[in-house]
This record gives sequence, structure tokens and C-alpha cells, in this order.
Amino acid sequence: MIEIKKNVYWVGVKDWSLRQFHGHELSTHRGSTYNSYLIKDEKTVLVDTVWDPYKEEFAERLEKEVGLQNIDMIVINHIEPDHGGSLGYIMSKIPNTPIYCTKNGADIIKRHFHQDWNFNIVKTGDSVKIGEYELIFVEMQMLHWPDSLLTYVKGPNVALSNDAFGQHYSPASLFNDEVDTCELYQEAIKYYANILTPFSPLIKKKVEQIKALNLPIEMIAPSHGVIWRENPMQIVEKYYEWSQDYNEGTVVIVYDTMYKATKKMAEAIGEGLAKHNVMFKMYDNSITDQSDLLTELFKAKGMIIGSCTVNNTVLRSIAGLLDEIKGHKFKNKIGAAFGSYGWSGEAAKVISKHLEEAGIKVAAEPIQFRYVPTDEELLQCVEFGESFAKALGE
Repeated sequence: MIEIKKNVYWVGVKDWSLRQFHGHELSTHRGSTYNSYLIKDEKTVLVDTVWDPYKEEFAERLEKEVGLQNIDMIVINHIEPDHGGSLGYIMSKIPNTPIYCTKNGADIIKRHFHQDWNFNIVKTGDSVKIGEYELIFVEMQMLHWPDSLLTYVKGPNVALSNDAFGQHYSPASLFNDEVDTCELYQEAIKYYANILTPFSPLIKKKVEQIKALNLPIEMIAPSHGVIWRENPMQIVEKYYEWSQDYNEGTVVIVYDTMYKATKKMAEAIGEGLAKHNVMFKMYDNSITDQSDLLTELFKAKGMIIGSCTVNNTVLRSIAGLLDEIKGHKFKNKIGAAFGSYGWSGEAAKVISKHLEEAGIKVAAEPIQFRYVPTDEELLQCVEFGESFAKALGE
């Protein structure tokens, strides 16, 4: 147990070796943490649990530190297994303990564990006195599940925010003022880009609602990564910025290729962007971490995507990326398509169509060349890049 504020303790688990999350969907190069919190007041309150592979270790620690029978209530801010996975094991030891959660939370908990425990349904503005301290609840629906909840501990003024404001990051320290700030923000924006981007309009409204509550927030303690102890509202302001069609004015060129023809086109397009001093990054999608790439696309203003044609469509890595782009609902970005082909030539058109369907403004007709592009055709790719750079500034 680590005391993070008077009588508020971190009782979570650090998973240093975690490298993939949400199945195999999200890369976690720096591990992660499963942050659970314990409040010792007149009532002892457990807020969230940990992922179920750690349930026995978690229960043993709670038994040693406070005694499971001494836990008066459990708050479940979010029942996704990385937060609520140990709940079933804990409840097998203390089955009558009241659980505080949203209505959606109770419904989902029942679907996970098939138990009808002592649920106490809360909504925004509801509160519970636990002694000197008071818990105030704020619904965070679709950040990023329907059951999401923030629990504010009045007294120490700590916001236990669950997934909001977190990172998949497991450094030596638990606190933001004791870690590498560059690493911290790399992981914070990656977390937002990959998990929360589709819900950006809701996040903007929720941040405005939290500010309107006028709760003094001295610490933000999420369920993954470090605790925001120094200037905690900095991450709230970043979420507000990221939620509003965020971009850094850059361009990402992504391609997949069989025999390097599409790669040559990508490099020539990059030359065109550079002529207009447009900062860009280039990725071979077949060998690029998709979570890192989606973070770069989130930060970019423009995306130029290329593939050679195979079986009358794009290469499989590009097909998957186009689905990801659509699912993330990026806003206020422009795009274009390019590619090489042998005889039928559908790939660039397929990409362009998918970008339009994903809400990306297509800035130019797709450019494509047959087999290996000539020097003259590569010059046309340079011009394509220049034209895109001009569209970027419009």
C-alpha cells in the first residue's frame, strides 16, 4: 500500500512486462498498471479492483493490510476486466458487501459474473458520507464504456477517474512529478488516440461538465499509469484540446508494397511535401506498430495512403488500417491515395473511397502508375505531394 493522500492508498499492481492490451489490439511498450484505491475513514472503501490474473495476490494484500471483512463498500467505476476482473474473487470472500456503481455498471457486472449482489446505483451528483470524507459520483458514460464513472473524494480532493486521464505506463514512481514528462505524454496521447478518439465529442462535453461542478481537484488518480499530483488539471486541459479535432499540422504517408514500386512513389510524394516545408513521417505499414501509427494519424492534419493492387483491392495491412481509420472517427483531416498496379489498378481508388467514407476530406484524385514508375512519373508524384501541401494550408 502506498499512501497518495491522507488515508487514501494505492493498492494496485504494476505489470512491467505487459506488451499487448485489449487482446492484441493495443501495444504497451512500457507496460501498464492496474490502479485500485483504498480509502480508510469511518468506513473502509475499495475503489475498483485489478485484472483477474492478479486476483489472489490482490486479495492477499488487502487481507494483510486491512482485512477483507473490514471493507464496508466497494465502488466499481468501470467493470472492464482490467479494472473489475478481481471483483468476483473478492465478492466470494465478502459476498454481502455493497457495490456502488452506475445502472449500466450493475447490468454489465451481472453479465460478467452472473451474480445479483447488493448493488447501490449512483448517478452524477449523488454522494455518500464515509466519515470525515465524502464520495461524490460523476457519470462518465462512454469514456469509454457505458458504465464509466468518476469518484471524487471530498476532503483530500482526489478524483478517482478510472480510464479517463490514464496511460499504459509503468515507471518506477506512481506520480507525474517523478517520471520522464516526455514519456508520460507520449503514453497519454497514445492512450487517448487509440482508445478515446471515437468519443471526442462526449469528452469535450464531459470536461465542461466537470469544470462546471467547481470541485477543487488536488490530484487525479486514474486506473492505468501514473497519478497526476503536480498540476493535475494539466491532463484535463490536454483532453479538452485533444477532443476538438486535434492536429499538429503534419502529414503521415503510409504505404504497403510488394516490389518497392509503391515505396518509390511514397518517397517522391514526400519530396513534394518537403518542398513546401511540410513536416511529414513515412511508414511501411506492413512492419509498423498499428497503435503507434494511429497515434501519429491522430496528431496529423493529413494522411496519404498507398498500396499496390492485389486481387482487385489493397494489400491486407492497408485494408486493416482503413477500417481502423473509419472506426476512430477522425475529424478535420484531409487525405489522398496512391499506388502501383500491374493490370487492373483498383487499389488507389479503393483507398480514396474508404477515406471519404471515414469522413476524411479527399484533397486530390488518386495517383497510380503501372508496374515500376518512370522518372517522369515519379516527378508527377513530387507534384502530387506539392499539391497536397497547398491543400493542407487552405
